[in-house]
Amino acid sequence: MNSPATSTHRNILTVSQLNRTTSQLLADHFLSVLVEGEISNLSTPSSGHLYFSLKDANAQVRCAMFKTQRRRLGFKPENGKQVVIKAQVSLYEPRGDFQLIVENLEEAGDGALRRAFEALKRKLSEEGLFDSAHKKAIPVLPHTLGIITSPTGAAIRDILTVLKRRFSALPVIIYPVAVQGANAKYEITKAITLANEHQLCDVIILGRGGGSLEDLWAFNEEIVARAIFASTIPIISAVGHETDITIADFVADYRAATPSAAAEQASPDQQEWLTRFEQLEAYLRQQIQRKLVQNQQALAWLTKRLQQQHPGQKLHRNSQRLDELEVRLKQALLTKLHRNQSLIEAKSAQLWQHNPRIKLNQYLQKQDFLYKRLLTVMQHKLLTLNQNLSNASQTLHAVSPLATLNRGYALVIKQPSGQLIRSTEQLKPDDLIETRLAEGRFISQIKSLN
Repeated sequence: MNSPATSTHRNILTVSQLNRTTSQLLADHFLSVLVEGEISNLSTPSSGHLYFSLKDANAQVRCAMFKTQRRRLGFKPENGKQVVIKAQVSLYEPRGDFQLIVENLEEAGDGALRRAFEALKRKLSEEGLFDSAHKKAIPVLPHTLGIITSPTGAAIRDILTVLKRRFSALPVIIYPVAVQGANAKYEITKAITLANEHQLCDVIILGRGGGSLEDLWAFNEEIVARAIFASTIPIISAVGHETDITIADFVADYRAATPSAAAEQASPDQQEWLTRFEQLEAYLRQQIQRKLVQNQQALAWLTKRLQQQHPGQKLHRNSQRLDELEVRLKQALLTKLHRNQSLIEAKSAQLWQHNPRIKLNQYLQKQDFLYKRLLTVMQHKLLTLNQNLSNASQTLHAVSPLATLNRGYALVIKQPSGQLIRSTEQLKPDDLIETRLAEGRFISQIKSLN
């Protein structure tokens, strides 16, 4: 037992002192924490503060968020909603309750994705993947357009509609991919790699329709960003709506607000080109006309000088020379006219070469060839199988017991058990046996055995 003198020197705390000391220890040790959990027991009193419990499958903790911090919330907290909080660890001294003083509150899924987005954006920006020096120019008149998107989404329909209106002769290669889900980033990366390996198109549209940040997340994956950066073919990013921004937009060579805008950027305007050709034709005609006027003026001046120089011989020589010059001039003008006409015809033919009807006829001929080839292969296969069946039938007949009987042998079967007799040891006197021949059978009784 301690003496009364000893007990007077013990350090005895009051409850208030204990709670205050504990609160100070928690505040000093946990400067700020990030905690994820589910909101429950949400309370919103008239003071404007928020009180709730944050729980997971095994535990829960009380939380308080004061009105000044609550005003910065971008969403409405609700029971059952998964959130991430930034908080100070504290102790509510009057009741001795362990609690978190919430400084910031955000939805768990979207908030986590936002943080991952900003982290990857900073990383790739520091590596130089967004630098304009790496951007490739979009061709003014592409030979073939590649489209990487979902084959069933609204984006592909919008793109094709714009292309049909602007330049219907432009060939298109569609690389079908999933644009959301766990495998989307791998399919998109594979499609970009495949397009670069084949080099069949000289510009690519990468896109999909609008959606939430989670829906568009495949275009915020690092593997997709690096595939875009490594592409030797210019890529136009057209992901979501005008307000949606993805990592792919920063890395791509050109960012379009929508898939339709991407199609506008990637395709030439056929009416604009036709107008340009008409302007070139008018310019050529104007230049030819001007040249003709100049030559006519020069000819008139030479004629006047010739008239002024009267000596007959020189007049004849100059007249002959003038005729030669006139012929050469006409030939030169005709040659230049024909050359310009040929250039116009060549440009027109080049446009007609992109007519899809030519490709369609080629594919129909190829289909007819493959169909005939398939019939030939099938007929050959059937003949081979019939021959194999005939050979198998002959082999089966050769090893058949009936074939053995036809060569004069017989089967002896013990009755009534049906046992096949191979040795006299299986028999005894008075047993009945059945002898089967190639044609017919008969019953015998054993009289003696040797």
